[in-house]
Amino acid sequence: MFSPQPLSNPKPSSLYSSSFTPPNSLSSKTLKPIPPFRPSRNFYPSIHSILQYNRKPQLAGDTPRVVVITSGKGGVGKTTTTANIGISLAHLGFSVVAIDCDVGLRNLDLLLGLENRVNYTVVEVLNGDCRLDQALVRDKRWSNFELLCISKPRSKLPIGFGGKALGWLVDALKARDEGGPDFILIDCPAGIDAGFITAITPANEAVLVTTPDITSLRDADRVIGLLECDGIRDIKMMVNRARTDMIKGEDMMSVLDVQEMLGLPLLGVIPEDSEVIRSTNRGYPLVLNKPPALAGLAFEQAAWRLVEQDSMETVILEEEPKKRGFFSFFGR
Repeated sequence: MFSPQPLSNPKPSSLYSSSFTPPNSLSSKTLKPIPPFRPSRNFYPSIHSILQYNRKPQLAGDTPRVVVITSGKGGVGKTTTTANIGISLAHLGFSVVAIDCDVGLRNLDLLLGLENRVNYTVVEVLNGDCRLDQALVRDKRWSNFELLCISKPRSKLPIGFGGKALGWLVDALKARDEGGPDFILIDCPAGIDAGFITAITPANEAVLVTTPDITSLRDADRVIGLLECDGIRDIKMMVNRARTDMIKGEDMMSVLDVQEMLGLPLLGVIPEDSEVIRSTNRGYPLVLNKPPALAGLAFEQAAWRLVEQDSMETVILEEEPKKRGFFSFFGR
């Protein structure tokens, strides 16, 4: 992307059509003062067009795209990533269905502020107590974003529920009368047990969320192997809770080190931000904050790359960066 270049100051002679009259040759008429120059909106046509530059990302791949967001390790930010990327995709104009696959410890409805509107779940759909469209919770802020929970807290899941049942659910979302969504985001539970196998069964691409610590990276490396064994080859990595001060002090692995260890294309880097905790407690997604926080902007950029199936590049931090912001290691 190009940046607008400031225009040089116009010469005074080009601003006025009349010439200056020396004082000794003034006539009896009074010389009126020249009004100050005020440029119109079209005075800087190049800058004006650049500021209006905007486009919708081009959706790549066949729709609906079924993306599972996983990590292996708990507490690295899978649910936060699902909520913020899902709302960002809806903000970009794409239809999104987010499925909370954490049966016993669901939290996606809390992060979205929709916990009081979940009346039916997939359990009621499988039992024939309600229709699928009744179990879908539509966000009032974005009508193209819907939430679907597998079960209610403290409720028993049917014994037959597994990868085949979730696959049937995804197929039912694709075959809706109003058309299938552009994205189906599956919030995967922690661990690599039956819940993990169920969540990744219908997916054709994955977003692996990790933090720059050795325990998270070990679990992430194990999950990569399981995803590839299940036939999921399109795997991108999201590095969460990165801190530049610790990276520069060599107390935390850099994003480049993480990428070299896991060998995955990088979808985004989320900085450590206290606004994440505030937005979680309020049930208000971070990307909706005004003004936007650094972490919110990073989630929006990651959603853009997800749409176009793009990735970002990492660069090494300088020892003493001069007048460079936090995004100096984000790449492009």
